[in-house]
Amino acid sequence: MKLYIVPTPIGNLKDMTFRAVEVLKSVDLILAEDTRTSGKLLKHFEISTHSQSHHMHNEHKTIENLINKLKSGVTMALISDAGTPAISDPGFLLTRACIENGIEVDCLPGATAFVPALVNSGLPNDKFVFEGFLPVKKGRQTRLLALAEETRTIIFYESPHKLIKTLAHFCEYFGEDRPVSVSRELSKLYEETVRGNAKDVLEHYTNKPPKGEIVVIVGGKK
Repeated sequence: MKLYIVPTPIGNLKDMTFRAVEVLKSVDLILAEDTRTSGKLLKHFEISTHSQSHHMHNEHKTIENLINKLKSGVTMALISDAGTPAISDPGFLLTRACIENGIEVDCLPGATAFVPALVNSGLPNDKFVFEGFLPVKKGRQTRLLALAEETRTIIFYESPHKLIKTLAHFCEYFGEDRPVSVSRELSKLYEETVRGNAKDVLEHYTNKPPKGEIVVIVGGKK
């Protein structure tokens, strides 16, 4: 009766830990955000444990059934497509339900995208706030206005096709001279980090449209 939260590589498969492989081989069931994506990872590490999908569109409906399985003695591991589950990925609801039902939860340490992006940025990392994805429409302006006064370093996740819009909003709400660092494709072949003020970084990506997974680090208000 135990749920393991197992981080998986954000790009480079060599970032998988020995313990993560060991746990995934030992549990009765793996809950995967996308079984097709995770299937490649499991095959690479010769993990034959049965897996089923657990994602944001079905997690509300399946939690009661999963809790009942765990109570019956089944051990499970939860993985997302990349990084640590529950960090801008499914996992929080199941973790909370386990705790409420007295089921042990063990989160393994491992890959998560915002830590290397934060360290690579060169911006203060003694105090920071993690914002994840900004609201797409409703509540976006309110959030940006509130964050304009934030004095700690701010961490965002962003998709490549929305990055330019987001950087433009940073110029508008935070000021063109606010320091920004954009890391993309972390741990992968074409990894890069672009640093500068909001205006310069916006100009860079306007001329060179981005691809891949993106983490944006923004300096706090001075």
